[in-house]
Amino acid sequence: MAKGKDVRIGVILECISCVQKGVNKKSPGISRYITQKNRRNTPSQLELRKFCRYCRKHTTHEEIKK
Repeated sequence: MAKGKDVRIGVILECISCVQKGVNKKSPGISRYITQKNRRNTPSQLELRKFCRYCRKHTTHEEIKK
């Protein structure tokens, strides 16, 4: 059995450019991805380049707090 806290935790990644644009007619929503990270190997915030369907291009997605 696992002791203490789990090593792998679920995180939500959110598109930076969609958040900066705010709510307007061109951007109907904010792109979000759900993934996991290893707490021991990556103690800082996770930042990945993913495809944003609202911006229609690959953008930087950062980890947000739940």
